[in-house]
Amino acid sequence: VQLVESGGGLVQAGGSLRLSCVVSGCTFSIDYVGWYRQAPGKQRELVAGIISGGGTTNYADSVKGRFTISRNNGKSTMYLQMNNLKPENTAVYYCKTHSWPGDDSWGQGTQVTVSS
Repeated sequence: VQLVESGGGLVQAGGSLRLSCVVSGCTFSIDYVGWYRQAPGKQRELVAGIISGGGTTNYADSVKGRFTISRNNGKSTMYLQMNNLKPENTAVYYCKTHSWPGDDSWGQGTQVTVSS
């Protein structure tokens, strides 16, 4: 599985960005897709995810109500809509897939910078 993110950039606090992640390769066994982020000096953390089977989503508490994860109908692209961005959302954002029985794939990351 190959993942390529795009859509990062510089935005003022209160603004919005939409990240995209194009998924290609052996995608038939993907059972989970998610967005993660890593800020300088911090560990990588989960932002949002979707379980493929039923479409159940989960979000970090800090982004609930502001961020939305989605996939297109063909499931070849996943998105992260980020609204009301805050300076503490500044990080490198990564998309990730998990494939049965236990393979993880990561994108290269896209930088999101929120100015105050």
